[in-house]
Amino acid sequence: MAEERVGLPSAGGGLVRYFEDYKSKVKFKPVVLLIVIGAVILLGLYLYKFGVK
Repeated sequence: MAEERVGLPSAGGGLVRYFEDYKSKVKFKPVVLLIVIGAVILLGLYLYKFGVK
């Protein structure tokens, strides 16, 4: 009997990179994000301490 070899797909055959050329239209500097995050945390602490019950 002759052996038949079955070819398997390559390991990376199904991988697709969808976002490699994606550029966001909204850009923030890291300092601005840190200030906004800090303001949200301070607002949360203020509302926790003095907020409506």
